[in-house]
Amino acid sequence: MTRLVKKALISTAALLLALCGAAEAHDWDDCDGWYQDHDWVEKGRYCELRTLELAPLGALQVDAAPNGGIKVVAGGDGEVRIQAKVSVWGRSERDARDQAAGIHIYTDGGRIRAESERRDNWSVSYRIHAPRQTDLDLESYNGGISVAGIEGYLQMETHNGGLSLDSLAGDVVARTRNGGVSVTLDGDRWDGRGLDVETRNGGVSVDVPAEYSAELETGTVNGRIRIDFPVVVRGEIGRKLTTTLGSGGAPVRIVTTNGGVRIDKI
Repeated sequence: MTRLVKKALISTAALLLALCGAAEAHDWDDCDGWYQDHDWVEKGRYCELRTLELAPLGALQVDAAPNGGIKVVAGGDGEVRIQAKVSVWGRSERDARDQAAGIHIYTDGGRIRAESERRDNWSVSYRIHAPRQTDLDLESYNGGISVAGIEGYLQMETHNGGLSLDSLAGDVVARTRNGGVSVTLDGDRWDGRGLDVETRNGGVSVDVPAEYSAELETGTVNGRIRIDFPVVVRGEIGRKLTTTLGSGGAPVRIVTTNGGVRIDKI
């Protein structure tokens, strides 16, 4: 096999692994779904779920790079509950199992990450239940990030993956390069310093309560902006839009470069 062919196969494997990692955050019933559309890895697949618990620390740092998604949900009895989905493929199922045994998940000091001697052909995605008041520092490269119901100082960044933010509060900054953004606001105003979300390549969808108050900024370079309720616009429609919702309040900024923007009242 030539070096060029090997490189192409490795690149294809990395892309499929990235897609698997992004999807895993939404499929946690078992390990059967992550490879359904990838028959070429059927003989070498292996997946396992690992469960961990931590005492509440007030802050969590999750590093899912290079491949894996992250989902954090408020809930539980005050403890931090972690479900890690370890996905591997190799030359055979036994080879994949052996590789999985060499993947170690660490949680010391509230810093959650997986390590392995091998960089390719594996991913670890996380679903975490944490107290509502928890600071988060979330990072991935190939994988989506989803957070619901958390209040605190929240930082999120991924390269290839979408962002899903639901009913958050505090000081929130989220970035993705390649992925769509979905934001659901709740209550009658933002509780905290504000929300700042950006994507380079992806559409933006925002759901806003009917009586919500905020200083809203949105925009796109290549795409359209659609808002399903009347607003007083400051700026150029189609590029950037700023408006005061209700009586104003904390800044809510959600923008894209390449993609459409849709804002609906709920």
